[in-house]
Amino acid sequence: MKHFLLIITSLFFSLTGFSQDTDFKVIQFEIREDIAPSATRLVSKGLEKSKEMNADLVIIHMNTYGGLLSDGDSIRQAILNSQIPVWVFIDKNAASAGALIAIACDKIFMSPGASMGSATVVDGNGEVLPDKYQSYMRSIMRATAEAHGSDTIISGQDTIIRYKRDPQIAEAMVDPRTVVPGLIDSSKVLAFTPEEAMKYKYCEGQATSIKEVLAIENIKNYSITVVEKTRLDKMIGFFANPAISGVLITIIFFGIFFELRTPGVGFPLMAAVIAAILYFAPLYLEGLAANWEILIFIIGLGLIALELFAIPGFGVAGISGIILTVTSLVLSMVRNINFDFTFSSSAELNTALAVVLASLLAFIGISFLFGRTMLNNPLFNRLVLAHTLGDAKVGAQPDDQASIDGKSGTAFTDLRPMGKVKIDGVIYNAKTYGGFIPKGQPVRIIGSEYGYLLVEETQPIA
Repeated sequence: MKHFLLIITSLFFSLTGFSQDTDFKVIQFEIREDIAPSATRLVSKGLEKSKEMNADLVIIHMNTYGGLLSDGDSIRQAILNSQIPVWVFIDKNAASAGALIAIACDKIFMSPGASMGSATVVDGNGEVLPDKYQSYMRSIMRATAEAHGSDTIISGQDTIIRYKRDPQIAEAMVDPRTVVPGLIDSSKVLAFTPEEAMKYKYCEGQATSIKEVLAIENIKNYSITVVEKTRLDKMIGFFANPAISGVLITIIFFGIFFELRTPGVGFPLMAAVIAAILYFAPLYLEGLAANWEILIFIIGLGLIALELFAIPGFGVAGISGIILTVTSLVLSMVRNINFDFTFSSSAELNTALAVVLASLLAFIGISFLFGRTMLNNPLFNRLVLAHTLGDAKVGAQPDDQASIDGKSGTAFTDLRPMGKVKIDGVIYNAKTYGGFIPKGQPVRIIGSEYGYLLVEETQPIA
């Protein structure tokens, strides 16, 4: 139905033109980057805008070398399902997933010197993937070409079906084994020039701009509404940058570290949570971080907390937690679909590893050089709610551990399970084996661990 209305509209325009009081509404947006979730969001936004404005036409300004097949397929389906005609102006390149999207459009226009095709499925390193991937790509390329309709011609005993866009040509853009007589042999993957595309009805004309495209179709009185990326899209792109991701990872490490060093929920934990959200959310929206990767990050933090607060020593839980946390941070920057990393490249993995390791080294280096200074800084003490710790001084360390073992005192702060205790008028850093001891509760020293006194709650003596 969409194609019938488009034909009638174009015929009317070509015969009569537009009256000067007619406003032909055009929605325009660009795909001038890799096909990724950001492109899918922009296309969805553009098509939604066209419905809101009751537009007459949508034009895509394209220049892309392709991208993710999953997003290319999503955009293809959205275009095929659009009730408003969608045209594409290929400004130099429409390769791979870009070619799939272009073929889905109702009309194709190409700039001089442009190219469309070369849709063989490759991995992140540019290596051709096994035939199961090529077979899927061939099928959706053929189906997309067939979706534009065909004519049935009966000649004697024969019935001939002529497609508006030959599906075999679409398949030849994927498979070098596909032969199109007079166009491509069995050793090359097809990529159209504008002249070839026009000859084989895969292009309606050559143009140098959107205005020229509209002029070719005799559309004279029109208004163009350009749909651009939102501020949210720009923010996602900013925070998904590996350099920014590295800074966020460092903040996560510091937030967790200082929260463990200071009892209570304060600024460090808040900073770590915000940094984690800013790290994972853009990667999730960009199709990089999957649900299971975020889940193992949370599990990793849980295991680390379990080791520190509930299990004495440092063993399986702590090591497993660190491994899961680091693994999730790395894998969240690498493309995968349900544990399938076929489309990711070694370069992506190397970049992710470099960012996480650099962040770890930065955290270790800064902690080593400035850790004690930061803990004793009055401004830092205010940020971490140090007023909840009494005088906010760093707890003393006993000169002779044996001299205070078994002694009793009181909890100088809440122990959650870390805090401070007061023994014989001296304040010490202390921790429990995981339990909570409120401030003022009698405690007894039962040992020491990693610079902390180990204490247990005792009942007051009547």
